[in-house]
Amino acid sequence: MKILVFNGGSSSQKSCLYDIGETLPDSPPHPLWDGQIDWGISPAQIIIKTGGSKTMTLPAPRDRRQALKELIFTLIHGDQPILNSLNEIHRVGHRVVHGGSRYQQSTLITPQVEAEIERLIPLAPNHHPSHLEGIATVRQILGDIPQIAVFDTAFHAQIPDFLATYPIPYQWFEQGIRRYGFHGISHQYCAHRAAYLLRRESHELRIINCHLGNGASLAAIRNGISINTTMGFTPLEGLMMGTRCGSIDPSILIYLLKNQNISIDELNTLLFHESGLKGIWGKSGDMREIIASWNGGDKRAGLALEMYIERLKSAIGSMAATLGGLDCLVFTAGVGENSAFVRERTCDGLRFLGIKLDTTLNEHATSDSDIATPDSRVRILVIHTQEDWQIATECWLYNCSSLRRL
Repeated sequence: MKILVFNGGSSSQKSCLYDIGETLPDSPPHPLWDGQIDWGISPAQIIIKTGGSKTMTLPAPRDRRQALKELIFTLIHGDQPILNSLNEIHRVGHRVVHGGSRYQQSTLITPQVEAEIERLIPLAPNHHPSHLEGIATVRQILGDIPQIAVFDTAFHAQIPDFLATYPIPYQWFEQGIRRYGFHGISHQYCAHRAAYLLRRESHELRIINCHLGNGASLAAIRNGISINTTMGFTPLEGLMMGTRCGSIDPSILIYLLKNQNISIDELNTLLFHESGLKGIWGKSGDMREIIASWNGGDKRAGLALEMYIERLKSAIGSMAATLGGLDCLVFTAGVGENSAFVRERTCDGLRFLGIKLDTTLNEHATSDSDIATPDSRVRILVIHTQEDWQIATECWLYNCSSLRRL
């Protein structure tokens, strides 16, 4: 079964094509085709990889839908076409950031589902428009092919009400203001992968998954189910991130609106794009640059790092309390997978949980490896998150017996 995956963002579009047989493999295979549109650079580009070996770069139209069309047609055109016909594609899976309260699992996209994704734009304004563009473009090119929405919030749908509810008037909760959580596709993949790597069953493990990229969140996972997470109603809550503030005193926002003559749009930009590591260091939110600057004696870089690590440690401790203990700590995403410094500083402050890091293994960590000492009570894993494969898996598992092209 050939499954096309769309993972759309505000300034980029990532896509890939998998071919899955009658059984799911134990480990994710390389996609047959990997395509990306980057509108964040000038000129915009379409970058295609086939079989992990050959790369092709094309100019990308500024018109997003036209660029998406050209991306899809590289599957059958160009120097090395992957398919003889687009009719060989069986399903298309879309990462959709927000499913609200209604969608708590992967869902076949119907006009009603599409309308709900559009209704939820205010909760994911940087992503849902691009999701809708992808859905419409696929429909235009591939007709009534089954399209599956894989919601980033779905993995957190079973968080208990006492953790999902904010301590504000209860009618707000009834209106949908609650903790939803995000990065769910990544958290779900890493939980399954951790169980596989440890040769354990998911129901045997208490896992804290640390998705640390430019956006960052933790998930407390028990019995393979997320029971708590640091992001909330929006992806702004929780950890200090690359350019996002994470949790702060909400009265600060009231103060700024009342006394600093800041508009709502300006405040939104400040909190999402000018805060976090970038807000403290002042130059960027790139962890690699901040660590290098700190090594060169930059005190502001050092302050940003101390704040980041301290908030991360505190959140891990809180999640461990929710779980009632900890069996496995996972680091994933850009910072989690690549920064030995962040992993070491974080684990140094968590020894009281039985966490013991092997510094040599940590320095030379590869994807999907255990970097704990043999006597550590908690296994420490570095896992390369593969959201696209998780989306493809969800599409493969989806009960579509009545859908065409199966």
